[in-house]
This record gives sequence, structure tokens and C-alpha cells, in this order.
Amino acid sequence: MQGPYVDPSPPRLVIDRLRERLPGAVLEVSEFRGEITAVVPRERILEICRFLKDEPEAAFDMLTVLTGLHYLNRDYDYEVLYNLYSIPKNHRLRLKVRLKETETVDSVTPVWSGANWPEREVYDLVGVRFHGHPDLRRIIMPEDYPYHPLRKDFDVEGVPAETRTPGRAASPGFRDMESV
Repeated sequence: MQGPYVDPSPPRLVIDRLRERLPGAVLEVSEFRGEITAVVPRERILEICRFLKDEPEAAFDMLTVLTGLHYLNRDYDYEVLYNLYSIPKNHRLRLKVRLKETETVDSVTPVWSGANWPEREVYDLVGVRFHGHPDLRRIIMPEDYPYHPLRKDFDVEGVPAETRTPGRAASPGFRDMESV
């Protein structure tokens, strides 16, 4: 059985529509191996994501990956990457926001509820804070752990002994495992 085939080529039209409907929403665009990445202003991520989900020509109904990166010696300290996918259009788009250590970025959980745990993971391991997140707390490391182990400035040789104590687990599920 054959259905209509939708070309999975990069959504260049979506970038054009985004620029047209939300002026200033696209800071830069790059393409690599057929995938488009758009750098967008961190203070507009929620507005941009809502548009990309609700706009019929975009129809990005799925956030497939959300991750964060820490950098040293750049104009910014973090990048948060959002990989979007449209099931009906069969196309992908990557968004990036850049922020400094003291800045936050809005949570996209109001647009895609599946962003909940990935945002918690990025907060826990990298240190990015998501404004408006429904439950921003550690998800892997103990709640009282003072570091973010995926940051570039994390000591790969280990941390001082006083931080190696078990602490309280970040997830109640981990606490239950201790009693097993």
C-alpha cells in the first residue's frame, strides 16, 4: 500500500516563514548534510516553538531531542539545542539558543510536555536553568550535589572527598532501590 510521499528535504520554507511572521526570530542559519540549524534569541524560544508547532506549513509536533552544551572562551557559556520533527511533513529542524552563565531560557514544556525530563537533565548535568519549568530539580545527581558534571570546567580527576558522600538521590525511584 502506497500513501502520499512527503519529501523529507530541509524545511527552508519554514525558515522563510519564521522570518516573515516573527521578524528577528532567526539570528543565523546553517545547513550541514541536509539538516538546517537556526540560532534563535533565547528570550523568544517559547514564541518560536509555539509558532513552529502550530503553523500548518511547519507542523513540528515532536521534540525529539533537547540537550545542552557548556563552552569555555566564547561570547556565551551555553547552547541549548532543540531537534524538532514533523510527522505529517516528514521534516526536521534544529534550533539553538545561546546564553551566558547568569541567564535563563524559558521552558518549552508548555509546547511539548516531553521536554520535562530532558530540561531537568540539562539543568542537572550542564547547569542551564529553564524559567517556568514545572519541576526543575536534579534528575540524576543527588539533590545536594554542588557540581554539573558535563560542564567543561568539571574536574575530570574527580571532586573533593567531601562531595563524594551519597547524599539524597535526585529521584524517589533511586531511594526505593536502596531498600531492595
